[in-house]
Amino acid sequence: MTHAAACAAIAAELPALAWTTEEAQLARLSQDFSWFSPVLKRQLEGKRADIAVRPAGEDEVRAVVAACAKRHVPITVRGSGTGNYGQIVPLQGGLVLDMSGCNAFRWARDGAGRAQAGIRLGDFDKAAQPLGWELRWLPSTFRAASLGGLFGGGFGGAGSITYGPIAAAGNILGARVMSVEPEPQVTELRGAEALLVHHKWGTNGIVLELEIALAPALPWVEMIVTFEHLPDAIDCCMTLHGGTPGIVKKELALMCAPIPEYFVTLAEHLPKGRHAVLMIVTESSEAAARDLVAAHGGEVSYRKDRAEVKRLNRTLVEYCWNHTTLQALKVDKSLTYLQARFDPLRQKDQVLALHRKLSPEVMLHLEYIRLTDGRYTCSSLPVVRFTTEERLAQLAAAFEAEGVTINNAHTHLLEDGGKLRDMDRSALGAAQRMAAEAATAMKQRFDPLGLLNPGKLRSLAR
Repeated sequence: MTHAAACAAIAAELPALAWTTEEAQLARLSQDFSWFSPVLKRQLEGKRADIAVRPAGEDEVRAVVAACAKRHVPITVRGSGTGNYGQIVPLQGGLVLDMSGCNAFRWARDGAGRAQAGIRLGDFDKAAQPLGWELRWLPSTFRAASLGGLFGGGFGGAGSITYGPIAAAGNILGARVMSVEPEPQVTELRGAEALLVHHKWGTNGIVLELEIALAPALPWVEMIVTFEHLPDAIDCCMTLHGGTPGIVKKELALMCAPIPEYFVTLAEHLPKGRHAVLMIVTESSEAAARDLVAAHGGEVSYRKDRAEVKRLNRTLVEYCWNHTTLQALKVDKSLTYLQARFDPLRQKDQVLALHRKLSPEVMLHLEYIRLTDGRYTCSSLPVVRFTTEERLAQLAAAFEAEGVTINNAHTHLLEDGGKLRDMDRSALGAAQRMAAEAATAMKQRFDPLGLLNPGKLRSLAR
């Protein structure tokens, strides 16, 4: 039986569920933001599911999964489709499991919270804030992105400057995960074991609920600071990042000129030719942050408090992280991006060297974060003027020649993107081998039939 015929049989077997078979809707549900990459756009063109379903709760998920396992139908789990690497593009057809209907907020208390995987991050925050808590990391896609989608395919966001990425110990407390078998099993994974399912693109278990650590909900102030000279902007950011523990921060991003010219809706606050720093600090930290900015020659050109951000329904978070790329693409659709992480000890020299060598073909956008081991550095989502795939590879090599780590944003294979090196059997060292074994064991435990998002693991690609 073909996948299409098997999917039709499953829909007939479970007629009460919310099924999608219409071609245009299937095409939409089979895509994410991988079109940011001209490489992925070409590679994934025309890939789509045979059917999609939006279960309303765990029992419906179980029924669908059991039916798929019995018929060996591939399953691609979807949140809101805000990923960038083709995470939810079904390479082998089959069924898209749309988790957006499993969106209940459970609770928030004592620095932790829990919700179903399909809840939108913005909705989670709205539910938690009246209780005194908020998400530790808020990606730029927070209005649409789901909690499970962020866990399965994301890195972090605003807040990672303080709490590090999602993968930092203590951020993820638990995950309720379902296996893909004729009789699906549900297991509560805790702590480090739950992280073995993190950033695996739905290849090794269906996440139903997540329990996460939260941050205190604070009154934030959003500011734009512009600089004439890039070294001054870098020095200001590095001091604010790692040298001022008393200033409470949520976001700090440096947009090297000419990136600010793409922020059309903020144009009046961004003098042409100047570098821009977007920052979010608490109201009580604003005065100290302004003193630091002035000491480094920066000028505050934009300031909004919590009430104004809410009234305008516009936040600087949506100009940071990969929304920087999106803002640029709204102006010039020929652009694309890279993903890079700078050496904590050499970051300033690396940034200046790459800016000098590659600008304006490569426009550096820096996000100041803490790594999983607590060190301070900046990651980068440089905006790139795309010409050819060969040139894109040359630009990535130029970063690596300066000692900058590149994660390939232009592949749909987890290992090749640098996102799943713990499952890459070519990795060296005892720690990597142990991680590979643990991740492989999790795959076997929750997906023994190999039906979850097939084609995304290089070691299992067929």
